[in-house]
Amino acid sequence: MDDRTRNDRDRKDLDRDRDMADRGIENQVKGSAKELEGKARGAAADALDDTSERVKGKAQELKGKAQKNFGKAQERMSDRD
Repeated sequence: MDDRTRNDRDRKDLDRDRDMADRGIENQVKGSAKELEGKARGAAADALDDTSERVKGKAQELKGKAQKNFGKAQERMSDRD
């Protein structure tokens, strides 16, 4: 394999890792927002004594946590090299 081919492959690997890190950060931000929205929805449901909305708020909060943790994992995967 010549140097040019090796450099092209290295560049593609770096771009892929950078894309993974960017997607990881994006998922962390979106997940945090979703989690916060779920907490707010749950708090409003508590004030109104609305069990259905409380459950929906908790579900949204958990979806946000999952997305945020997935984003952290994506970012760690891109940093492993």
